[in-house]
Amino acid sequence: MNIRPVSCKAPLTGKFCENTSCPVCARARSLFRVRSLLKSEEFSGTSPSVFVGHVGYPYLNVGILSPPERTGQAWEYDAPSHWASHDYGTSRIIELRTALVNSRFKAPVRGSTKFLEMTQEIGMASKPVDVEITLSKIPRFSWFTDSVAKPMGPNATLKQASLTENPKIPAAIEKVVDDSGLKASEAITSLYRHGFDENQLVKLLSVGTVGLPHNRRIVPTRWSTTATDDIIGNYLREEIKQFPLADYRSFFGSYLGNYFLILCYPEMYSYELFEMFAQPVDPHQPAFTTDAEPFEGRSAYAENTAGGFYAARLAIMEGLREMKRQSAVIALRFITGEYEVPLGVFVVREAARRAMHAKPLEFSSEALMTTYAEHLARKRFGIELSVILRRSKVLDQRKHQPKLSSFVGGFS
Repeated sequence: MNIRPVSCKAPLTGKFCENTSCPVCARARSLFRVRSLLKSEEFSGTSPSVFVGHVGYPYLNVGILSPPERTGQAWEYDAPSHWASHDYGTSRIIELRTALVNSRFKAPVRGSTKFLEMTQEIGMASKPVDVEITLSKIPRFSWFTDSVAKPMGPNATLKQASLTENPKIPAAIEKVVDDSGLKASEAITSLYRHGFDENQLVKLLSVGTVGLPHNRRIVPTRWSTTATDDIIGNYLREEIKQFPLADYRSFFGSYLGNYFLILCYPEMYSYELFEMFAQPVDPHQPAFTTDAEPFEGRSAYAENTAGGFYAARLAIMEGLREMKRQSAVIALRFITGEYEVPLGVFVVREAARRAMHAKPLEFSSEALMTTYAEHLARKRFGIELSVILRRSKVLDQRKHQPKLSSFVGGFS
């Protein structure tokens, strides 16, 4: 869902407001710091990540992201799991991300260039890489936010670049990159099993280093993010289908103003996501978006909830695998006013993970779990959940799909 914009006029006066968590002032502080460090078109930095834009096919903007200084803490600029586990707030994340200079160049979707090969090495590296950058001009001091990709800071066209150290590439990554018979989805799931998180895997897919040789290409970061969540989620889904059914359980947790209430039913796997803003004008007619998938999975992209559908599903699949249970799942995302600026789909993934890691509540019946969920939604978010649950495909299927137990008596 589109996040309502936040504004603050304090930076326009040359001052900062007294709200230490104000995202607008956090962005201004970061850009002032970058401007003080970046006095010319040349700088030395430490690159923790790369970025591929989605406009201009078949030539896309590819960027080397780095703060305009060398630092041993550069990994922190691109570490969403760390941010969540250490409870980084919006202003801290914005300060980190808007300090990254996007040194970008045009590259063909297929093929290779010197800059692209350098970017691929950065994308494969296990830790940030020291770089020397020359830009065509001093960057334009702006920032970029998106519902899928993480925020970024100033950008300018790359003129020259060189790596000043040999990137340290893990053996497992080298193995899948060198394997010409491995599909991209197989490479991603193989590395996931080896403990690489989705943030690293997104970079590999985005810079075109995995897959069958004739299929390798650069992929916009927003697409590779969702594709990675989808690939891992599909892999986990097939695993959890082999587990016994869960009991009636609910999970509740949040991150950065995104709250998840996850309801599990003792049925074969299915999944549905509802997204809505808290405190709607009319609690009896809350606006929401929703997508669902049956036991077999989806054949089309989840247009309504987009990347959030796959990010939340990945977190839920991980939780079910830890429980060694399968379940029909309804995930309810409540977006509150605390979420002032879109920071990327990682927020959805980490908020759902927090919910799945919380201690669940167990219920003896669907009716009791529904009563609890409706009370929580009404009290915490001002929403009459019964209106939404009446639209649930998961619940409709539970109501109308015959159960195997109903046929048992006929064979006795």
